[in-house]
Amino acid sequence: MNKILRPVSGRADGILFDKDGTLFDFHMTWNAWAGDVIRELASGDPELIVQVAGVIDFDLDAGSILPSSIAIAETNRHIAEAIATVLPDRGVDDIEQFLVDSAASAPLSPAVPLAPFLAGLVGQGLALGVMTNDSEYGARAHLRSAGVEAHFSFVAGFDSGFGAKPAPDPLLAFARSQGLTPSRVAMVGDSIHDLMAGRAAGMQTVGVLTGPASGDDLAPFADMVLPDIGHLPGWLST
Repeated sequence: MNKILRPVSGRADGILFDKDGTLFDFHMTWNAWAGDVIRELASGDPELIVQVAGVIDFDLDAGSILPSSIAIAETNRHIAEAIATVLPDRGVDDIEQFLVDSAASAPLSPAVPLAPFLAGLVGQGLALGVMTNDSEYGARAHLRSAGVEAHFSFVAGFDSGFGAKPAPDPLLAFARSQGLTPSRVAMVGDSIHDLMAGRAAGMQTVGVLTGPASGDDLAPFADMVLPDIGHLPGWLST
């Protein structure tokens, strides 16, 4: 592939975003969805609701996903496998498909007004991508729903053929697809998985606090921790 020439300015030539907890506020988007999914999978059975909530670390009293939950950074497949241990009458494939379909229509809460924010980054000559451990189908559905899919030249999920975070492979696939040097790419995410993948890929790493992880959690793996992605332009220009 011929290298794509882009203006070299600031800290980076490309930005690769995680989706949930980064582009979209994690708790405002996913807590209500998770509660509804648990009740539906358990068919309203109170005992099964408790069991399903337990295996994915969902606090039923608070109505929130706990920081220890596999729902934060793992793939739909891993989540389905965990749920299947307490729902033996439903197969893993069936549960996984249910998660994919229901997540694609989840109500979204953008971390910042995304359209003008992303348009500004593209206007600076930055290549933008999304890499999520959600499915590619779910990622594209969410980006379309938010009206911002066209701003991204690369969108990948765990099932896109590049692997899943914290492995560096899908991040390096973004760099290759855009003709970018990994060290000139910033991986932006809300979880340790995101930042570990970025470090392994030789990229710059930026943590954001719109997910379950705290600044103290992210700091050991991040070059910078920001309140949200809206603070990226200032960091990029320094």
